Formats: sequence, C-alpha cells, structure tokens
Amino acid sequence: MSLIASLLQTPHTFAVVGASQDPSKYGNELLQALKSHGHNAMPVNPKYKTIDGQPCYCSLADLPFVPDAVVTAAPASASAQIADACSVLEIPYFWMPPGTESEAALEVCHKNNVAAIHGFCPVFVLKLPQERWHELP
Repeated sequence: MSLIASLLQTPHTFAVVGASQDPSKYGNELLQALKSHGHNAMPVNPKYKTIDGQPCYCSLADLPFVPDAVVTAAPASASAQIADACSVLEIPYFWMPPGTESEAALEVCHKNNVAAIHGFCPVFVLKLPQERWHELP
C-alpha cells in the first residue's frame, strides 16, 4: 500500500500548519477536506484562537498530543522549520503540497527519519476515487 493511501484510507490525526479561518484560503480548504473525509484535523496558526469553533494552536509544540502527520499550507520558506519541529516532536510524516516544499525541508526530513510526502495536493488526492490512491507513492 502506498504511503499516501495508508494515511488517507483510515482515519488519522493531522496537524494543519497554516490553517485559516478564511474559506477562500488553501489552509481552510485543506482543513475542511481532511475533516470531511473522517480525519481529525487540528489547525495550527498563531493568528487565530479558533477556526470553526475548534481550538487553533500557535505551534506544533502546543498541540495537546502528537499527531500522526503534519500537512502544511504555509509558505515553502517555513517548511524547514516545520520539518525540524516534526523531528523534535517525533511526528513520523510531513506532507508538503506543491508550492510548500523546499530542499532544506526534504533534507531535514531525510536526516531525521521523518517521511516526507511532496508533489501531491491532499485536497486533490481526496477527490480521486480511493482505488487510485494506491497508484501514488
């Protein structure tokens, strides 16, 4: 089974870094897509106290427990710092949709045994039929 399929096929807890209250922003679309597919999605953004009535956390370190994976909607310039936090907190998966990944983040993940997923948008993948998820890495 592909890594992406294993993460999406059964409910997992995702931290969404860069989550947004604004429904027109990718950070909100990502949060809603994960939740609508049965996942627990915890928003992380220091700008907000809550998003859709759900607590929003200032950083990954502020989460009440370690999530199964982190997915980012933050700029690529922040991805290495997010990868570092994944490593320190022993979060095993860091998903960087297109435009959020960086070589520095990929290096941090590789050095610290954090599985990096990049090149695929979770919102797009969730719109595919589930049988197609196995074709992904």
